[in-house]
Amino acid sequence: MENRRDQMARELRRYYTLWRESNTMYEEWAKEQGLSLSTLLIVYALWEEEGCTQKQISRNWLIPKQTVSAALKEFEEKGYLELTPAASDKRNKQILLTDSGREFAGRIMTKLHARELYVMEQMGLDKMTEMNDALARFRDLFREGGAGGNE
Repeated sequence: MENRRDQMARELRRYYTLWRESNTMYEEWAKEQGLSLSTLLIVYALWEEEGCTQKQISRNWLIPKQTVSAALKEFEEKGYLELTPAASDKRNKQILLTDSGREFAGRIMTKLHARELYVMEQMGLDKMTEMNDALARFRDLFREGGAGGNE
């Protein structure tokens, strides 16, 4: 019979496997759209937070600044966005989607949201809420440290 510590270790391994598979799933979906995962997340950021800065995207999505910069340069060359000085700090540039940028991002985000909403409908809102609540609790407890976790 498996003891509690072994059960917890098994569930932690399961968590890591599911985490990696989830990331891979989004990477593969992004690739089907002709994007990398980082670029997909940048498109998501621009779609959801228009007017954000490169620094905000990098910080909020944990994408290296160089990766964000390269993607933004490519999008700018394609006419998908324009950079304007940020009102709060002229050293930073606000990123604004052009009409063609909104069309491009809209196509990607419509497909992504449709897939994600399908999953949510199949799972049910209660299960999705439970999943998010459990993940938030895991995050909070991990940040708390405990049992020598800050060494």
